Amino acid sequence: MPVDSDAAIEITAYKAVPSFAYGRIKDIRIRWALDEIGLPYRARLIDGIFEDKPQDYMADQPFGQVPVYKENGLTLFESGSILIHIGERDERLLPRDAKGRGRAISWAIAALNSVEPMIQTLVILTVKGQGTDWLAGSMEAAKPFAEQRLARLAQALGDRDWLEDRFSIGDIVMIDVLRNANPQLLAPHPNLAAYVARGTSRPAFQSAMAAHLADCAVGEPLPA
Repeated sequence: MPVDSDAAIEITAYKAVPSFAYGRIKDIRIRWALDEIGLPYRARLIDGIFEDKPQDYMADQPFGQVPVYKENGLTLFESGSILIHIGERDERLLPRDAKGRGRAISWAIAALNSVEPMIQTLVILTVKGQGTDWLAGSMEAAKPFAEQRLARLAQALGDRDWLEDRFSIGDIVMIDVLRNANPQLLAPHPNLAAYVARGTSRPAFQSAMAAHLADCAVGEPLPA
């Protein structure tokens, strides 16, 4: 496991999160990629999701989120951008041929733009709508969009192990997005459920998750 307090690479992570977000924060994606290729990193822990961030942090991450990635004077934010940067270091994450590289990046962006927003909408509605009279109607309106995207993703994946002919940053993002979905959404698509299981069984994912959980506690309350 390449966590090293003296490493040149630094990523940020939360000290504590609400229970619904525990084990589901995006620093896991970056830890996973770094673990896949054995690059050491150190974690800088910051206050939680709903806490105000200091101005210097907002300069690094305009939305006050995690992760921020720093290395030798370079500062990056947004997990997709960071993963592309890490992928450039090693063809095990991002193929060197133009077609393979382009397809891997396309899948990473598809995960972030076409799949994750649909799943996150359902998560937000579920968390914020408990006990309200609008939750059922909102879920009924939003759920078909997520179901459609997952059906099309299942068709595209088919019987392959990975989205293309080899594992890449596209799989890291897509698997992390899918594992945050309600299992009932994946149930009609056994190939997607198997895909998530295949990805999360990789040693690099397991070590990344262990490091994330070691740094993060449950305890930050939801805002009123």
